[in-house]
Amino acid sequence: MLSKILGWGGKDPTDPKRPKDGSAPKGTEPPVPSKAFPKFVSALANQGESATVIDFGPVIGSNVAYFGERLGCKLFIEDLLTELERHRKAGTMHTLADAVESRLRQQEGSVDGILCWDYFDFLDKPSAQRVARHLVKMLKPGGAIMGFFCTSGVEHSHLTKYEIVNDQSLRLRPHPGAGGKKLALHNREIIKMFDPLVVAESFLLKNNSREILLRRK
Repeated sequence: MLSKILGWGGKDPTDPKRPKDGSAPKGTEPPVPSKAFPKFVSALANQGESATVIDFGPVIGSNVAYFGERLGCKLFIEDLLTELERHRKAGTMHTLADAVESRLRQQEGSVDGILCWDYFDFLDKPSAQRVARHLVKMLKPGGAIMGFFCTSGVEHSHLTKYEIVNDQSLRLRPHPGAGGKKLALHNREIIKMFDPLVVAESFLLKNNSREILLRRK
């Protein structure tokens, strides 16, 4: 599926929970405070008008509205979770990095922010390294990448949709995908695979993961 380029007021026609009036659907899970997300938003604001953002997650109407109303961003929603599920079911995870690189065809140095969420947790290390290198090439000077990285492996985890509630908090909603095994990456591995980006912020969470914000100088 081609990327969706959405701006202010974008719709989410594929979400069955979308109200008939077109407003953004919202989950019922309690909001979770985020320390890295407001710093990600601040980094985008510093990049000036019409920042370009890539979101690895599925279309969530409230997220589209947030970036449009808050920053006037150009938002590329890639729904790479669907790509992950497709390759897992087909037994072709060894080709997933090829598929991700094919989907993310933005020019080098053209992207201001990338929301990976917890995508890297579901990749094997060679695939994670390849995808990270590809993201680094796309990022502008001053740009930022935000992600969640588990601190210890999990034999099976369901996929998650991350809904932006406000500047300070997110809502973690269940994704219909089957999910799979999560692999932990040590700090030094994350730093190495995103080189020359620097870890601007790192926060240990109670749910066995870290919020990390990486910046290009």
